[in-house]
Amino acid sequence: MEYRQLGSSNVKASVVTFGAWAIGGAMWGGTDEKKSIEAIRESIELGVTSIDTAPIYGFGKSEELVARAIAGKRDQVQLMTKFGLVWEFEEGEYFFDLVDEGKSHKIYRNARKKNVIRECENSLRRLKTDYIDLYQCHWRDNSLPLEETMDALGQLIKEGKILAAGVSNFTAKEIQEASQITPVASVQPPYSMVNRGIEKELLPYCREHNVGVIVYSPLQRGVLTGKFKPDHKFPEEDHRANQPQFTAENIERINKFLAGISPIAEAYNATLGQLVICWTLAQPGISAAIVGARDSEQAKQNAKAAQLKVSPSDIDLITEKLQMLELAAV
Repeated sequence: MEYRQLGSSNVKASVVTFGAWAIGGAMWGGTDEKKSIEAIRESIELGVTSIDTAPIYGFGKSEELVARAIAGKRDQVQLMTKFGLVWEFEEGEYFFDLVDEGKSHKIYRNARKKNVIRECENSLRRLKTDYIDLYQCHWRDNSLPLEETMDALGQLIKEGKILAAGVSNFTAKEIQEASQITPVASVQPPYSMVNRGIEKELLPYCREHNVGVIVYSPLQRGVLTGKFKPDHKFPEEDHRANQPQFTAENIERINKFLAGISPIAEAYNATLGQLVICWTLAQPGISAAIVGARDSEQAKQNAKAAQLKVSPSDIDLITEKLQMLELAAV
């Protein structure tokens, strides 16, 4: 396993980072706690020691499952969690309604200093630890200046409760502004073969200014594994049913592209998912890719992606084929 330093911080991330969103259950049609814990433990054994979670993932359940999985292994892992999405009270910038188990919750972006401190204490308690390696602002709260949020992160670093500050879903301009107050170790944006928007501005900025880039959804929530058919039906409350990449037409187009790169995967004795992750990690400026796993077998397959050594010429060939993939607008 390769580990890459995040910005100027002392925190390193395993290039394949365990994504703990799905194990929270909410927005993913539920979860199997036993299998989720096994997936995390299997990942750690295989060198996937960075774990990314957030309170909003299952309203605390994801963090609690992570704590159970890493019991006795805290010194072997890098815990990455977030703050700034609240459901317990209505304050800040309204974001969206989240329906879980038939109950609707109003979600607010709240990055006020008092809330950052409150959420940090709650995460420390749920994770059963006395420090968080990377603490990330989940979404920019536009109802207040960035200074207030970054001041809170600076205070938490001084107190030793977090080792490094990160942001998620921020623009290059917002990172520049935030860094003037408290150093930003990394940003967490969405990025995949079929969602490459960060290549225009964010990724070049991060390369130039030594900001780590930990991408989420590199498999585009599973559609880039080739396992979905155009007529796939998702369980109730599974958010993927509303994702543009999951329309029947786009699944068909993506599967055609995947069939075109399948011979490359076969040549390396790899799955399509592993090849996609490898391509992602080969892009200049990408520090790590967050990949979810809901059982130990998925965890094994994800970890193998970090061991895959694909030639630069084959990476270029995949990129060329990708240029011909055009998804239908939704």
